[in-house]
Amino acid sequence: MVLLLRSLRQGYAVVFHRWLFSCSQIAVWVTVLLFSTRGYWFVFCNQVLSLWWIVKPFLLIPHLQTVFSSQGAFRCLRESSLALLDIMFGILINIMRIKWASYRGRSNSMEEPLLPCKIDVKEGHPKFPGLMCNFWHLITFKTIDTLMACGVERQLDSNDLLNLPDNLNPSSCHQILQQCWEAQQRKNSSHPSLLKAICCAYGWPYFHLGFLKVINDCLGFVGPVLLNKLIRFLQQGSDHYHGYIFAISLGLASILKSFLDTQYTFHLSKLKLKLRSSIMTIIYHKCLHVRLAERSKFSEGEIQTFMSVDADRTVNLCNSFHDIWSLPLQIGIALYLLYVQVKFAFLSGIAITILLIPVNKWIAQLIAKATRSMMEQKDERIRRTAELFTYIRTLKMYSWELIFASWLMKTRALEVKYLSTRKYLDAWCVFFWATTPTLFSLFTFGLYTLMGHQLDAATVFTCLALFNNLISPLNSFPWVINGLIDAFISSRRLSKYLSSSECELGMEKKGYPSGNPENMAVIICDACSTWSSSDEKDLSLILDNVTLQIPKGYLVAVIGEVGSGKSSVLNLILGEMRLVIGSIHLNGSTTYVPQIPWILSGTIRDNILFGRNYNSTRYSDVLHACTLDVDISLMIGGDMACIGEKGINLSGGQRARLALARALYCASDIYMLDDVLSAVDAHVACSILHNAILGPLMNLQTRILCTHNIQAIYAADMVVEMDKGRVKWVGTPSDLKVSSYLAFPSIDNCSISSEVQVGERSSISVEAEGGVEVDNSYNLEGVQGTIDAETRKEGRVELLVYKNYAEFAGWFITILTCLSALLMQFSRNGNDLWLSYWVDTTGSSQKDYSTTFYLGMLCMFCLVNSTLTLVRAFSFAFGGIHAAIQMHDRLLNKLINASISFFDQTPSGRILNRFSSDLYTIDDSLPFIFNILLANFVGLLGIAIILSYVQVIFLLVLLPFWYIYSKLQFYYRSTSRELRRLDSVSRSPIYASFTETLDGASTIRAFSSEDFFFLRFIEHITVYQRTSYSEVTASLWLSLRLQLLAAFIVSFVAVMSVVGSQRLLPITLGTPGLVGLALSYAAPIVSLLGSFLTSFTETEKEMVSVERVLQYMDIPQEVVRDEQLYLNWPSQGEIQFQNVTLRYMPSLPPALRGVSFIITGGTQVGVIGRTGAGKSSILNALFRLNPISGGCILVDGINIAEISLRDLRSHLAVVPQSPFLFEGSLRDNLDPLHISDDRMIWNILEKCHVKQEVEAGGGLDMHVKESGISFSVGQRQLLCLARALLKSSQVLCLDECTANIDTQTSAKLQNAIASECRGLTVITIAHRISTVMNMDNILILDQGILVEQGNPNSLLNDDLSRFSSFAKASKM
Repeated sequence: MVLLLRSLRQGYAVVFHRWLFSCSQIAVWVTVLLFSTRGYWFVFCNQVLSLWWIVKPFLLIPHLQTVFSSQGAFRCLRESSLALLDIMFGILINIMRIKWASYRGRSNSMEEPLLPCKIDVKEGHPKFPGLMCNFWHLITFKTIDTLMACGVERQLDSNDLLNLPDNLNPSSCHQILQQCWEAQQRKNSSHPSLLKAICCAYGWPYFHLGFLKVINDCLGFVGPVLLNKLIRFLQQGSDHYHGYIFAISLGLASILKSFLDTQYTFHLSKLKLKLRSSIMTIIYHKCLHVRLAERSKFSEGEIQTFMSVDADRTVNLCNSFHDIWSLPLQIGIALYLLYVQVKFAFLSGIAITILLIPVNKWIAQLIAKATRSMMEQKDERIRRTAELFTYIRTLKMYSWELIFASWLMKTRALEVKYLSTRKYLDAWCVFFWATTPTLFSLFTFGLYTLMGHQLDAATVFTCLALFNNLISPLNSFPWVINGLIDAFISSRRLSKYLSSSECELGMEKKGYPSGNPENMAVIICDACSTWSSSDEKDLSLILDNVTLQIPKGYLVAVIGEVGSGKSSVLNLILGEMRLVIGSIHLNGSTTYVPQIPWILSGTIRDNILFGRNYNSTRYSDVLHACTLDVDISLMIGGDMACIGEKGINLSGGQRARLALARALYCASDIYMLDDVLSAVDAHVACSILHNAILGPLMNLQTRILCTHNIQAIYAADMVVEMDKGRVKWVGTPSDLKVSSYLAFPSIDNCSISSEVQVGERSSISVEAEGGVEVDNSYNLEGVQGTIDAETRKEGRVELLVYKNYAEFAGWFITILTCLSALLMQFSRNGNDLWLSYWVDTTGSSQKDYSTTFYLGMLCMFCLVNSTLTLVRAFSFAFGGIHAAIQMHDRLLNKLINASISFFDQTPSGRILNRFSSDLYTIDDSLPFIFNILLANFVGLLGIAIILSYVQVIFLLVLLPFWYIYSKLQFYYRSTSRELRRLDSVSRSPIYASFTETLDGASTIRAFSSEDFFFLRFIEHITVYQRTSYSEVTASLWLSLRLQLLAAFIVSFVAVMSVVGSQRLLPITLGTPGLVGLALSYAAPIVSLLGSFLTSFTETEKEMVSVERVLQYMDIPQEVVRDEQLYLNWPSQGEIQFQNVTLRYMPSLPPALRGVSFIITGGTQVGVIGRTGAGKSSILNALFRLNPISGGCILVDGINIAEISLRDLRSHLAVVPQSPFLFEGSLRDNLDPLHISDDRMIWNILEKCHVKQEVEAGGGLDMHVKESGISFSVGQRQLLCLARALLKSSQVLCLDECTANIDTQTSAKLQNAIASECRGLTVITIAHRISTVMNMDNILILDQGILVEQGNPNSLLNDDLSRFSSFAKASKM
């Protein structure tokens, strides 16, 4: 208005519509000011008005185009300012609308508003205290200042991290996506789409961010337009001050773009964090609720990949989806501006681009195919890795770790094959898209001159600036397509998993058998069930027509031979099996103790409480009933002592009692106990039976006990005999003699025994409690236990890490890559300098060469640049793949040769984190970001050289600028490194917790503890979110400041160009062509500087993965010697322990204390002792799993310390305490070296009483599922025994191998062992006295000391012997 009045006073005519336009604008702003001062912001928050303020800037585009076509600098500046004011007001109004909508309580998942708001409830409208101050803090990210200051001074911890905004809380994020996913399942029950659920949850916030991106992208082209006007001004040689306005406007445009760019990235990153936490929590939620039968169609490695890889890939959709329309928009605007400059000559460049579209589409399809295949192999590799390191102790005893490693390497080789295909295809993409701008320049300028036009500086360097704007979208396009492909593939994989049916009991209220259902705890009616998932057509029924009624308060003993379906009955009741026909009804809450106890990583108290409130009286009673009180009293730290992963620092009996204590403390209506007495010795089993199962804490509830324990069977109210998946017989113990289950001792004898038990109940309990000892080898050093917190490095990533990575990639490839990148940049700079020279000679009318010569030189530069680009792309791809292969192989080699103590102290989640997340970074993202870093570095180097050459005065600001730049990046990097390390450390508990939950999901569901574990997982996710949120904010803090610094350089170069054109300095600042070149190079420095440091810090962050892998390169290794053994060693099997002392850790008491004994070759020896007495330590010493600290062990007179470790283990046979089967064919499970023929295998299977089951399952080629879940635990033990017998070793070690099988089968096995192993040395660790009665000799251990040895029959007749007391307690 002021300018219009001034024009009117000076006598200039002002048209009417300009008056109307200006008056309407001032009226609107006056109205806004009046309403805002009275607090009526909500008037402008109407959705229609808000939409108008968004649309209005787009309607200004034609007006601004008309204005910019003129040469009036003041008019351009004035109209641009007014347009900017409208844009800012539109953004502000929409922020207010979001705030007002939030205040009105609408369910809205939009991004957190830019401005803070406090609501005055009484007045009913929002108030904004310190509006400008808060606005400034938010757009400059000053909230991170405190964290940055801490990062410079010291190592950061999780308490220093930024607090999460409310809308980033993982619980609320999960709820939003869960609701949308459930709605999607209701709409499309057969094939629900996770992608559609994500759109429903976060679509609108994401759509709104698109408006900000449009403005940001359009603002990126203001620079080339202003550059064109400035160069034309310089060509005219005018002394007018318009040049200064253009120069300053160029800097201001850069500043505005910096703010908009960082705000867009900030809000997009927050949305990605929401989506990531939503997907991870929804995967975990599904893991908690999907039944085991349904989950069987996915391998454990595949499910772990969902969490570690697919979640991140789906989240990356946020980047790719906006880019898929934004990049074509940027390309379109650039092409239009090119048309304005060179008319239709730009079509030649378009032709090149169009020709490359089908090529890139074909490459993208090949990449998608390779990615799918790679992900399948990655799933398999992670599954095999998890299998290898979960059972590493057993594999080392078998000396199979190298075999498993070779299988893993084959899977890795296939994965690398597809990874290589993908990387080389990516290299072709990089080549095509990187050379496109150079080809574009050649063809466009060539055609333009051939059409008869004359090149000038303004045209050439405006086009070059536009070409620079084209580089980013053109280069990014293939990555965007790849990202979309990856996201779609991963989302489909996740949709399939999330669509799995969840654990639901068929609790129909009809079809009950006769009787009163109110008095029944469990009613099963004609139930047929299978372990097959709903997708499998082959049902292979495990339980067939099972009908069973269990009254409330009964103790029910479920008996039967191995594989008869005992455990399956419990799983059927729990809902873990797929119910094909029939119904199940439960009346009350449940708890479950599985056959293989599931132990949490944490304290003993955490394991027992299981998320419930602490009741000291009940807690104490439970410990006493489970005979855990003495064990805990001997532990340093008591019940707050930490337990390692899967209870690694507890004995088998302690794990079983801990799982029982958890069930007992829960106080449920129905207890399901799967063979809980088999893992403990006779004294403890007797105590548990009377104090826990028959004791006051449990005797009024319903107890379903799968067992082979005779005392428990005769103490039951009801006995259910299973046979081949059917209920064979139901009755009372007194009627049991009619059953053919096995020949029990006579009922009279049992009754007498029972009377003795009742009479001596208290004394036996006391004796058991007094006699229970803990294996001192596992005593815990303080409350922290044996599991240390994951270590992380401090300070910057050392140069040694980069050097190691270069060595893994290969020094030749590293040097070739760097050299080709440098030469590629120099050829491109030479191309631009040649253009500058061409323009100057054309302008001076002193052309020394023909147009053909100039074009020929341009072609040469283009050809050289293209060749070097191809070399760089392929050398980078080759180097990245080579480094990934070398690092994986070296890491695997170090870990399989690591000492067993390392695995005892390191949760497998940490190891898997290296092989999944960290290795994925090294495979994929690290080479990618390294490539970007190198390109940015040589690009900046080229710009610095060109600017210094063109404008010598630029050297004056180069050093101060570099000083400020280096200080700024150092201040940031100190924090970013710590944040990245915290990010890696905070990720490990997520994967460890997820893996742990996968193993114990059925137990969690049985205890109805899903909510507790979900909240526990949410806490891990919250820490991870806080770390990521702090990382994002710190990154944008730096990016904004760098871009503002770069804007100063742009302004400096532009102003100096104007000063030089007016000859105000004694030195020349170059020809018009060189000045234009300098300006075109200065313009992209804004994005290039930010991109360089971002890529540098991202590279440093990604290098943390290399650093973490290198941490495991120095772990303690087993001493593996290469001495050759005698061919037939051991020939006699004589074993001598001479004063052997064994410590598991230097700080712990000895597990074996000066143990000495001789086992004569060819004899069978039993090792017994109470739970935790150190029985398994004998085998640990013999197999050298742990080094002995004193004495020596001789086998056939040879000291085993002098024998090659793998030779030693390969010449000894073992059946471990926990049966181990892996996924693959049964033949591979029994004989992975393929030494035995089929006839021999079938013969051994028959002697081990599993031939019939194997034949029914499909023979030796049948597929064994993960962990052997297709077999019962007893069957798994029998198969492990068959595996040991096939080895034909002179020494056979049996560690509780008959603990989980029935007495009848156990007796048959003992006969088989006696006949098959005649002449062999057999060492048997057993809890059942009957197992060792036929042995030649027995050893009795107590607290790691050999307290008794001799012939079992002789010791049995000696009433004072310990063996005699054991035998009496066992009630043989």
